[in-house]
Amino acid sequence: MKTKLLLFLSFLIGTTSFFAQDNCSKFYPMTEGVSMEYTNYNKKGKVENVSSFKVVDVNNNGDTTNATMDINLKDHKGKDIYSTNYNLTCKDNVVTLDYESLLPTEMMQQYGDMDIEVSGNDIEIPNNLSVGQNLRDANVSMKIGMSGINMNMTVNMVNRKVEKKESITTTAGTYDCFVLYSENQSKMMMANQVYPTRVWLAAGVGMVKQETYKKNGDVMSSTMLTAYSK
Repeated sequence: MKTKLLLFLSFLIGTTSFFAQDNCSKFYPMTEGVSMEYTNYNKKGKVENVSSFKVVDVNNNGDTTNATMDINLKDHKGKDIYSTNYNLTCKDNVVTLDYESLLPTEMMQQYGDMDIEVSGNDIEIPNNLSVGQNLRDANVSMKIGMSGINMNMTVNMVNRKVEKKESITTTAGTYDCFVLYSENQSKMMMANQVYPTRVWLAAGVGMVKQETYKKNGDVMSSTMLTAYSK
């Protein structure tokens, strides 16, 4: 159970890294109907699962924009793993993520009466990125209470910076991207691990590619944008 929850926590910070931006428009279109498909690969390049994202509702209230995103994750055979939706709010040039709404109902039902709290610091991506630029750290934490015992798990995203610009071609198209480097520090009980990560980010689309590495630099897992429509 601990492993599954920690993997999900890492999934949260990995897959939400392209949603936060300064005016809700440059690196991700908060537009109803936009959909993205991401294929996730293991270290051998084999498909592990496919995640689908779709903006299902957007409303504006003064200087605030609210959006609802549906997520569906399927395994390599097309079997549903879980579905959920979560909310994004953009106000005063900052996107706020509703971390609690990210928890899949199916997973919560599987783990019964556990008391689970999710919190974090927003992942910020300025509109005016430049090579060599340093970015603010971010984190997401999960506190789990069961049978009077509390268990804390955290993923910290540190040493964030813009490494370079690079063109990436996938089945969804060709995109000019900024390459963002970070180190994801996973902490669970007494176990601490660090995974360097790179994200390829395209204006108007969001994340196009992501790679996570072992300490020796070998690719441990990767994610690719394989379909995009608006």
